[in-house]
Amino acid sequence: MTQEHQGGPRRWSAARKGMWARLRLTSLRLRLVLVFALVALTAAVSASGIAYWLNREAVLTRTQDAVLRDFEQAMQNRAGALPQHPTQDELQHTAGQMANSSQRFTVLLVAQDPDGRTVYGSSGGLNGFSLRDVPESLRTAVTEQQKITSTNKHPHRMYWQRIVEDDTPYLVAGARMIGGGPTGYMLKSLEPEAKDLNSLAWSLGIATALALIGSALLAQAAATTVLKPVQRLGTAARRLGEGRLDTRLRVSGTDELADLSRTFNKAAEALEKRVAEMAARDEASRRFVADMSHELRTPLTAITAVTEVLEEELEFEGGGIDPMIEPAVRLVVSETRRLNDLVENLMEVTRFDAGTARLVLDDVDVADQITACIDARAWLDAVELDAERGIHARIDPRRLDVILANLIGNALKHGGSPVRVSVREEREDGAEDGGAVVIEVRDRGPGIPEEVLPHVFDRFYKASASRPRSEGSGLGLSIALENAHIHGGEITAFNHPEGGAVFTLSLPRDATALTEQDAAEDAEDAVGSGAAARTDGRRGTKGTRSAGTGRGAGQEAGDKAGGTADETAAETADEENGDVPDGTRRSAGKGGGGKGDAG
Repeated sequence: MTQEHQGGPRRWSAARKGMWARLRLTSLRLRLVLVFALVALTAAVSASGIAYWLNREAVLTRTQDAVLRDFEQAMQNRAGALPQHPTQDELQHTAGQMANSSQRFTVLLVAQDPDGRTVYGSSGGLNGFSLRDVPESLRTAVTEQQKITSTNKHPHRMYWQRIVEDDTPYLVAGARMIGGGPTGYMLKSLEPEAKDLNSLAWSLGIATALALIGSALLAQAAATTVLKPVQRLGTAARRLGEGRLDTRLRVSGTDELADLSRTFNKAAEALEKRVAEMAARDEASRRFVADMSHELRTPLTAITAVTEVLEEELEFEGGGIDPMIEPAVRLVVSETRRLNDLVENLMEVTRFDAGTARLVLDDVDVADQITACIDARAWLDAVELDAERGIHARIDPRRLDVILANLIGNALKHGGSPVRVSVREEREDGAEDGGAVVIEVRDRGPGIPEEVLPHVFDRFYKASASRPRSEGSGLGLSIALENAHIHGGEITAFNHPEGGAVFTLSLPRDATALTEQDAAEDAEDAVGSGAAARTDGRRGTKGTRSAGTGRGAGQEAGDKAGGTADETAAETADEENGDVPDGTRRSAGKGGGGKGDAG
């Protein structure tokens, strides 16, 4: 699959994740849109409901009043002209005349004929409007005789009611002639008014939907206006957290967001200045340690040579040293070795901090390498080795020796013998040359205190604060961990359930990829350093011309830096060639190298 084909799904996945991030419930954008939409929906529904209710009452009341007024007039004019006991034909004819009014309602007249029978007259014919279509409650109210009072001067009144049949609204009214005569009922369809009200409801619903959509669009526009500076601030904060301290925001406007951007820029500027100062101090501290280590090597080499001679005199059977000063000579020899180890450890730490530590890879048998480390330090009687021959790895043998010397020496010093060293392989699925080599170093001591475990690999850490001065420098395990990291491996420490501390070293079987990466980084650094050197040379020349002095402070500083760089480069070259200082070789031969520094 080509990179272009792979890029399509990746871009789609990234766009989908970005959309989901914008639409998740915790998103401020979504919350703003929802709030705007809810406010607009509430306002629109309230306004539409009130408008619909007012228009509905107005339309129905106007129609109802007009129909009832015409029916009342028709009852007075038409039905009032009938005799007290009309015939069915007379009722039928009068009902037809009453229905021909401008409101076009249906009329039903009920009366008693001269024979005392109840007769009906409907404007809709025999199958039209009948007494069954009139609600019983309305019939009872119409026929019931009211008491005559000061406010009610007539025994009968007109009553009306709205009903719905077959989803069609109707207005039904009834009245009885005063002083005898027929009882009239009226039926008026309100379907036209209902259609008008439905049209009004649809119009108000569409207006509400449009208002909701408009509010959502306005909310989106407002959210974009508000959130875009916040998103830029978040992006700038992430870049600042990634170490890009020169990140700044473009400030425009005078609102609160602009003030926030100015505050961020001021904070970023102060942080950049602070980090630059701390980096300068750290660089000065590392350079001081490196310079002191280099300066100490020259007199230490002479002192080491003298102590070797004194040590040979101590071992000479002829008694070349006065017994009175023999303890002092032995103290000088041991302290010289300790100082030599400390200087070598400081130089090693300086290389790691400066990034000049490099791997010199070789194919080694791990079991043979462990045996050589133990044999060189005369630990054969105190160490149990459980490692099969034939487990090969492409690693730096010198750095592996440093790691093993520190781990085993630390176990012997703090845990006591016997120390068990075991080796196993961890292969990846489907890979023949991949995987890792795991080396475990276990002692039989009391183990590491729980409060000390997180700090065993810290520099200059001592488990007991009451004994700040001990044989170890507090750098051994830290250097071992750095050597594991430069291989792409790891060291972990824990306490075994059966007692004792266990240090587990995991290294890849082939660290070639790391050396290739380091070579590429060195090439880039060399190109950058050459450009910087040319720039500094031009600046130094310009400064010399302007100052008019033969040799300025800047040139002296350049010479010092150049000298230190040359020394560091020379040591790096020695290290890559497999050369180690005399003190390290001598410590290995005497069994004093790789001392544990856990406490």
